[in-house]
Amino acid sequence: MTFPRLIARVDPWDKDVAVAAIESGVEALWVADGFASSVRELGRIATACAEGDLREGTDFRVTRMEGREDEARVAGSPADAAWIVFPRDREIIPLENLVAWGRKILVVARTPSDVSLYRGVLEKGVYGLVLDSRDPAEMRALAAAARAGEENVPLVSGRVVEVVPLGMGDRACVDTCTWIEGSRGMLVGNGSAGMFLVCAENVPNPYVLPRPFRVNAGAVHSYCRVPGGRTAYLSELVAGSGVLLVDDLGAGEAAWVGRVKVERRPLVLLRAVGPSGNDHSIVLQNAETIRLVGPGGVTPSIARIAAGDEVLLMEERAGRHFGAAVEETIREK
Repeated sequence: MTFPRLIARVDPWDKDVAVAAIESGVEALWVADGFASSVRELGRIATACAEGDLREGTDFRVTRMEGREDEARVAGSPADAAWIVFPRDREIIPLENLVAWGRKILVVARTPSDVSLYRGVLEKGVYGLVLDSRDPAEMRALAAAARAGEENVPLVSGRVVEVVPLGMGDRACVDTCTWIEGSRGMLVGNGSAGMFLVCAENVPNPYVLPRPFRVNAGAVHSYCRVPGGRTAYLSELVAGSGVLLVDDLGAGEAAWVGRVKVERRPLVLLRAVGPSGNDHSIVLQNAETIRLVGPGGVTPSIARIAAGDEVLLMEERAGRHFGAAVEETIREK
């Protein structure tokens, strides 16, 4: 299993704190030995303890960052080793060194300001956080701080150069387990170097009732952005898959797929040029209800978008291997 990025420490055991952590969306509870069964009574969630799913010494290691020898011990460990770090007086330089060396460290955070500090280490942040509080309300506040803007994405304005109707093809409607409001939607594109912000079906129209949990995301071959800075093909998404919802300011939030509907529909190709001068494109269903997001959060329908209009997109260097960004020479067109 992938090591969790958001863990709550509930030691000594406190049921109310544990419930607050679980309801706030943490991925695992770190508890004292003997309390895994107490956690299982509350819900299906990973536990870190001697009899749990994650075990100290096997799945993760713990250190208190007291001096250079502790830093050296972490730095000298295997690159894929997960470390839970108790920092000393919020010292940042040792954490910066470990992040720069690519170590998988989770830092214990006791206040929302700790969360902000550790997520900003070397601009990329630490691998994960361990939330530590003895108060249920404070645990919820810590989790909220950790979740806020957890995957911000820089968006730019692209100029539409053409919109061309195509023939029939298979497109994917992604029905999430989230009520999607405003200008939020999914980042989708024909290539990983340029993805367009496709709005959820939350805008009233005279044809069908809104489906605010749904993003009619485009043709099945398309890339979409998923949590962790990765991409996936729309064709790969199934119930339980994670996707990234983004608003017009680039604030991202993970959501879970409840269903994907693949149906044969008329398609349309849209091409746009980003600030980099590179061309980007997307294939969408040719229908009034399909909307992209433009600057300022406007949501024009694909049926109304024309050459010269501006839409929001994410630009980055092309190059993906099984969804992860890689440094290689590649052209997508």
